[in-house]
Amino acid sequence: MNATPLPPRPASLDDPLYYLHNFRSALRWIEACYVDLFDDDERDFLTRFETLPEPAQALWVRMVMRKGDTFRDDRLGYAEIGMPATAVAPLIERGWVQDDPPLSVSALWLLLTKAEIGRHLNGLLRDHGLTRGARKADMLEVLAEADLGEYPLTVWCPEISFNVVRMTRMALCDRLRLMFFGNLHQDWSEFVLADLGVRRFERVPLSPASRAFQRREDIHTYAHLHACRERLEAGEPIADILHDVPAADDNPWLENRRGKLLFLLARAREREGELAAAEGLYAQSVHPGARGRRLRMLERQACHAEALELANAAAAAPESETERQQLDRLLPRLHRRLALAPPSVTEEPVPARLEMTLPRTASVERAVVEHLSCESMPVYYVENALINALFGLLCWEAVFAPLAGAFFHPFQRAPADLLRPEFASRRETLFTRCLARLEVPEGEHGYRAVIRRTYHAKHGLESAFVQWEALDEALLEMALACLPAAHLRLWFERLLRDVRANRAGMPDLIQFRPEQGDYRMIEVKGPGDRLQDNQRRWLAFCARHGMPLDVCHVTWAS
Repeated sequence: MNATPLPPRPASLDDPLYYLHNFRSALRWIEACYVDLFDDDERDFLTRFETLPEPAQALWVRMVMRKGDTFRDDRLGYAEIGMPATAVAPLIERGWVQDDPPLSVSALWLLLTKAEIGRHLNGLLRDHGLTRGARKADMLEVLAEADLGEYPLTVWCPEISFNVVRMTRMALCDRLRLMFFGNLHQDWSEFVLADLGVRRFERVPLSPASRAFQRREDIHTYAHLHACRERLEAGEPIADILHDVPAADDNPWLENRRGKLLFLLARAREREGELAAAEGLYAQSVHPGARGRRLRMLERQACHAEALELANAAAAAPESETERQQLDRLLPRLHRRLALAPPSVTEEPVPARLEMTLPRTASVERAVVEHLSCESMPVYYVENALINALFGLLCWEAVFAPLAGAFFHPFQRAPADLLRPEFASRRETLFTRCLARLEVPEGEHGYRAVIRRTYHAKHGLESAFVQWEALDEALLEMALACLPAAHLRLWFERLLRDVRANRAGMPDLIQFRPEQGDYRMIEVKGPGDRLQDNQRRWLAFCARHGMPLDVCHVTWAS
């Protein structure tokens, strides 16, 4: 596959079959990207789908986008498709849809209303000591325990006025969806039904290396991991799931997903009180935070010497500031329990404290804004939005660089590895070049000009860093005039060290003093509010670097 062009623009929403045209576009995209990995079943499906009558294609797409795989034909009426029976017939003929499939009681209860149950299954209810007036959920609970088997609707309810059909190719559709999105949490409606004239995305050039999967085995491994996670969420025994977790993979992206699954299984073991088993699973996981949870398991089992050895190794190379903060709390406890001299602790600088008594309002932050803001020193409620946005605008080209494994399809607001530890290191040269612009305040290549150009050129495009509705031009210009480039660099470098943790927790408010060309940040706490860990880390960072910051504690006037 050569560099793949972006799919055609989505069909106009004025076209009643726009969803079908968009689905066809997605299939063409998948075929262009993955034809070398297709199995015979997938090739056959794509070829034969195009030969279906248009009403049958449209009905298939409608069903794919709906929840479940079993449908009443009286609820498949769409004006642009016509008679459901006519549209579904070619699908039944090809075996893609099963007519009048066997239904369990649970499936039957999902399809029927309570009134229909009372009208057509009254005898069944009576046989099990139930009345029409019972709650539908209570009826199902009793009948499910009776293990009545599976029968077609025409057997359960011979006189019912509608028919039921079931899609038989959902597993194949899920594989195609996985190839398109690179994940299984996005569904077809996100592409097929989205008004992409409103949600617009950066046009990242894609190449053979860009696709989510390079080998057929990777597709199967991902699907296997996803199935294990679904089983965990459904409450299956942990031991049964562990038996089916695939072995470590040489694909780093898939190994990260495996690490997340092991982390979740360890948490489940922890909740069951199986601390040793949980500790063993955390030890196998590469997911961020797994080492910290493993330390907690060792401590709870009183394995203090082993915990101290691991904690010291972690302290020598902490995976994040979050872990560093946890170790600062854990190490003194372990030293006490082992009767060792306490470890040295670096005292963090404390931000200045403000005390205010204000009239009660719905938002404590808004109350402080109204109290402090004036024409010469305006205050903005920005929280995380401003610093993230300035970073996103300055480093747009690095964030949206077409690296392998970063962008799988044209509808991503961020690279797939955004929250992974290697996000910054994989783009080190690009980010170095972007941040170097902070050394040039003015001129065509200076950071202010770059940020302004990006703001206007990319305005409205989806981004994980830029909330366009929170950044108007007046706020942008005020920030560029009052925020020192040195402080921007410090914030941006900290953000890159751990995007997952550090893009949140920033101070609530910022006050600009344009006449002096400076600013101060304000973290607001209302009555009973406490600083969260990620806020403490940001406040300590700002205080350590001499950034003007106050913590404002508000009490309400009685």
